Amino acid sequence: MKPEQLPLLNSVSAPAIHPDGTKAVVSVTRPDFDADTYVGQLWSVPLDTTKHPRRITRGFRDSSPSFSPDGLVLAFLRSDPEGKPQLFVVEAAGGEPQRMTDQHAGVGGFAWAPDSHRIAFVARVPEQGRYGTVDGVASGSEDPRLITANQYRMNGLGYTADQRQQVFVVEVPELGGEPAVAPRGRAAHEQPPPGTVGIPAAKQLTFGDSDHESPSFSADGSQLYFVAALHEGHDDDLVTSVYRVDAGGGEPTLVEPSNRSPRTVTGVRASADGRWLFFTAQDLGDTGKDFVARNGILFVMPIGGGEAVPLTDAEYLDVSGPLEPSGPASVLVLNTALGSVELLEVPAEGDITPLVHGSRVVIGATVAANGEIAVSLSDGSTMGDVASLERGELRLLTDFSAGLRNNSRLSEPLDFEAESSDGHPVHGWLVLPDGPGPHPVLLSIHGGPFAQYTGALFDEAQVYAAAGYAVVMCNPRGSAGYGQAHGRAIKERMGTLDMQDVLAFLDAALAGHKALDQDRVGIMGGSYGGYLTAWTIAHDHRFKAAIVERGFLDPVSFAGSSDIGWFFGTEYTGGTPGQMAAQSPMAVAEAVKTPTLVVHSENDLRCPVEQGQRYYSALKNQGVDTALLVFPGEDHELSRSGTPHHRRHRFEHILRWWAKYLPTASNNLEP
Repeated sequence: MKPEQLPLLNSVSAPAIHPDGTKAVVSVTRPDFDADTYVGQLWSVPLDTTKHPRRITRGFRDSSPSFSPDGLVLAFLRSDPEGKPQLFVVEAAGGEPQRMTDQHAGVGGFAWAPDSHRIAFVARVPEQGRYGTVDGVASGSEDPRLITANQYRMNGLGYTADQRQQVFVVEVPELGGEPAVAPRGRAAHEQPPPGTVGIPAAKQLTFGDSDHESPSFSADGSQLYFVAALHEGHDDDLVTSVYRVDAGGGEPTLVEPSNRSPRTVTGVRASADGRWLFFTAQDLGDTGKDFVARNGILFVMPIGGGEAVPLTDAEYLDVSGPLEPSGPASVLVLNTALGSVELLEVPAEGDITPLVHGSRVVIGATVAANGEIAVSLSDGSTMGDVASLERGELRLLTDFSAGLRNNSRLSEPLDFEAESSDGHPVHGWLVLPDGPGPHPVLLSIHGGPFAQYTGALFDEAQVYAAAGYAVVMCNPRGSAGYGQAHGRAIKERMGTLDMQDVLAFLDAALAGHKALDQDRVGIMGGSYGGYLTAWTIAHDHRFKAAIVERGFLDPVSFAGSSDIGWFFGTEYTGGTPGQMAAQSPMAVAEAVKTPTLVVHSENDLRCPVEQGQRYYSALKNQGVDTALLVFPGEDHELSRSGTPHHRRHRFEHILRWWAKYLPTASNNLEP
């Protein structure tokens, strides 16, 4: 894969299956160089393989499809090139989409009511005078902000306390009715419209000083459940809880388990039979802030309250939503496991059933009334496709990555396991370029650290392999998917077992594959991967060059500059100056000799740009060959969701750096 082939990367959403089980709808989104953003539409995918998938909308970017429970209406989000996502509905049989919202900051997510006549959604409500709510008052002319809280910013969003996300409900009108007509002439003066013509008025249900997430209706539609942090002292911990509010309005009520403990709740869903309340959460220890490597747990409790029973093992399973009903009293969840993402069916009472497992990454799944299951997934040959699940077997229904495969050679990741120096197993992959070698090697380290590499198609590894590099990537201790003990092993020990593991995996790859050139090795990583790259090159000088991207490089300044700095470093490195220094790449930067490219984004609030600037300055002042590549307008997510042109430029700069220190015949970019 070449950097200029980014527009061939078709990403697929979780599927929305029609209640009758005949078809599923997904959004298919791709980077577009002309628009310099992401474009995409909705596709209808018949479960009958004699019929072909087809595009059914023609919006600029349509996403998040969801059928009404009666199957008559399809709801989705639509964005124009300049605007925020708004909620639209269209008859399931086809027709002209009708806009349902006119939210100033756009709609973040939504859920159908069981009666198919109402939709709950979340949207940010900006304070008057901010974010363009007053004509002529630009962001630089707004009133100053007086900040007294820990939690006041978020990467990719900016300030949060003055634009909280709230829950709304909107009535879905009869779609076959006559469309509204905007008054003109004397009618416009005599009867000024109360709002945007043709868009129904939405009712705001929540007003609390917290972001409200994951709305879902009760089985009878009379109440809405959601997740928020409305407790006293919520600014000093990471605790979120389940709340309930009448669908017609009123004061939210805390849904508190009888065995409550500090947790971050991430999703909630009432069972279809109305008896149970499912929710996913991570424990937070006694402090309410110990988030390090906490696996997601699925809980269930009686709908009226009582004991919250964990349905999944907190040590060995790491589950997440969205929680999709799969029967009267069961849900589908995703499980991060061993470099894959599985699909599990979990009943309120009974045993867990694995539905999809192996070397795949499940994106999402939904179940029809007749039991048909549609699954979106990725693997080594696709960025995302749709399959049906029949008697435990997947039947592929789409081929959205055909254009990528037909126009470039994709290298299949080779799965293998190595042994760390203390005997601990380390799992990962090797992606090889064409030819017999010996190939220069790039050791690539993932972010997180509680995240994982998988064997699914990864654009980064494919671009580097196409340029002639063998890519080594693994999941060292600190990573997700291998149990909580594996993830928590580096708590207050960053740069110890994790560095040991990645170097042991690299050594095993070099020893076990003669096609690799053990004398020509580079190292690279982003976020936590940037941390471990910077830490490693201060302790191991074998690498010809390094790339440190959006790194967590100084725990001390991170505490005051990052959106998560008020808790992240304290929990991972420990809070004393001695602990921070003992695990800080900045504290050992003077030992670095490796030529290093530092990559950062100006709007990164997760690992602020000062982290990269200060690290670059330290290397430059001591004579290390270094460069600082800074992207304007981008945040921490540049490599995944940055503008297409910037993503292409990033690849090209990275390849130029490797061409300088690890030249190959296939890397034709001039250093």
